Amino acid sequence: MGASNCIKVLCADDHPLIRDGIAFAIRDEADMELVAQASNGLEAIAAFRKHQPDVTLMDIRMPEMDGIASAAMILNEFPHARIVMLTTYAGDVNASRAIKNGVSGYLLKGMLRTELIKTIRRVHAGQKHISPEIAQKIAAHIKTDKLTSREIEVLRTIATGKSNKAVATSLGISEDTVKGHVRNLLSKLRANDRTHAVLIAMERGYFE
Repeated sequence: MGASNCIKVLCADDHPLIRDGIAFAIRDEADMELVAQASNGLEAIAAFRKHQPDVTLMDIRMPEMDGIASAAMILNEFPHARIVMLTTYAGDVNASRAIKNGVSGYLLKGMLRTELIKTIRRVHAGQKHISPEIAQKIAAHIKTDKLTSREIEVLRTIATGKSNKAVATSLGISEDTVKGHVRNLLSKLRANDRTHAVLIAMERGYFE
């Protein structure tokens, strides 16, 4: 197929094995070419500017700059960029953030073997692609667990093992205020206790 019809792909992931697997899969497709690879968000932005690929595969969690921030910067500079976020887990919070930023797709790494090529073609054709598992999680939680920045801050501090009193001292707020935030967190996340709330928040991508 002529070079002008070839789908140019950029892959950004900090795991070499993932990049190698994607490169191997694309190599067998006559209408695709892997034009560049990146191992962090900053490299991804530089590679995009240089190669201006048709489709970018972007890992959510990378050093230097995460995939969501990197995708947002690329889309701000190149509004028509088509970016597919890659993740190892269906964190609905990250999916929502990425979709709001204007990405074209969201794919679980566990589905790369079966869905990668189809997703690239679909996104290149101007369609959106979101893994069913991720779509289900978004639908299940979008109305119930919108945490405020302060609630996330409280939960992140709780995750270090601090008591309510220690959290209050650390954040410069009253212990009663912390207790109020904890009550809201347990309700929003439908958690049994503080530890359960931390685990749920980590699973959904509020923090690592």
